[in-house]
Parts: sequence; C-alpha cells; structure tokens
Amino acid sequence: MSPKPRIAVIMDENTSGDGTRYETTKAYFVAVQRAGGLPFGIPYIPEMIEPVVEEFDGFISVGGRIRFPRDWYVADDESRYPSSERLDIEQALMREFLERDKPVLGICNGMQMLACLHGGRMVHEVRKSGPHILIHDDRTAMHPVEIVPGTMLSRIVGTTRLDVNSRHQEAVVAVSDQAVIAAKADDGVIEAVEIPSRRFAIGVQWHPEAFATQDNPGNRLFSAFVQASHDRRQG
Repeated sequence: MSPKPRIAVIMDENTSGDGTRYETTKAYFVAVQRAGGLPFGIPYIPEMIEPVVEEFDGFISVGGRIRFPRDWYVADDESRYPSSERLDIEQALMREFLERDKPVLGICNGMQMLACLHGGRMVHEVRKSGPHILIHDDRTAMHPVEIVPGTMLSRIVGTTRLDVNSRHQEAVVAVSDQAVIAAKADDGVIEAVEIPSRRFAIGVQWHPEAFATQDNPGNRLFSAFVQASHDRRQG
C-alpha cells in the first residue's frame, strides 16, 4: 500500500485575544484523516517553509481573521483585523505549493488569500455592500450556494446547489482572469474560486470541515483534495 499523503495545515491563532496561542479547530485534522490523509499543523516559523514545501504533498489554508495587505482591497477600503506573523508564512507556503503544482485548499481566509494572490479584490465588511446581502458572519446560519457548472468544484460535489455555513465578515468581490468563480450565494457573494492553471487549487468561503463527521456532500472536497495530493505524491 502506498503511503498516505502528508497534508500541511497552517495553524490559526487567537487574534481576538493577545495572539500568544495557536488556535485551530480539530475538525480540519479530522476531515483530512477521514479523507485518507495525514494532517500536520504548521506553526509560523520561517525556517520551516522550505522543508514543508519539499516534504508535504498538499497544503490547507484554514479560516482566521488577520490583516491582509491594503492593495488586496477595493479602493478606499482596508482590513481592520489585527496584524499577524501568520500572513508572511502563509503567503510563502501557498505560493510555493502552487509553484510546485502541489494541491492547495483554501478555506474562508484561505479562499480570500488564494483569490488575492491571483489578482482578486476584497471588502472588509460585505454586509455593507447592499441591503440585499445576507448575514454571513453568523455561526448558526446556513444558506444555499449555487455551484457553477463545468467547474472542478461542481464535478467534485456532484450538485449545482449546496447548503453551507456562514462565518465571514470580509469577502472577495472581484477575481482576475487567473481565477474562476466556482460558486456564489443567492445574494451574489462569491463563495468559491478555482485557479484553472493548477491541478488542484480551490478556495471556498464556507467551512466544510464543520461537517467532517456528518454525511455531507461538502466532504467530497476533502476527499478530492487528499486524492489529488496522493496522485501528486505518486507522480
């Protein structure tokens, strides 16, 4: 039997507090393990970037609330989240995994970074974009998203509509020609992006890891990601 793919999972931190602790839900690790991968938490240590990129088969950028660069936002907008040393480490890891065409899965914060590293633009408070915008920053809320036909995401989840959770204040509002919008909420908010030039580079705005122990179509995303990481390892 071939070795299971090793998945690097960037750690989140308690930015809502004093930033002295790594805080990452176990659900990311459960989701990867149930999909057949071996997940490893990655701290913010610059010396680890090169060995992680060389030795791991896939990268997951998890949710979080950290200050992104000003030029990732639309005119006259910017992040009001705390700054974090996570930013530089995470950018370097994501860029290097993409450069080597190793699978990348971005979740929430990770989708936003994936889009913006490819020319996308964001807003800090999507709720202020208009009265029609749903409340997206609510851990108890669910809403449907429309999956764009013909995208990798549509082939993975096998449906055109999916009920997802909402845990974000910031949102991507525009993508460049380097990225493809793979899903939108009914209010028009971008819920998923793909980078078609890579073998597997998908970002989703929702948190599929929350359903890791349930029978949910979103779990197919982790299965496809781990399979792509396995294939990259074998290739």
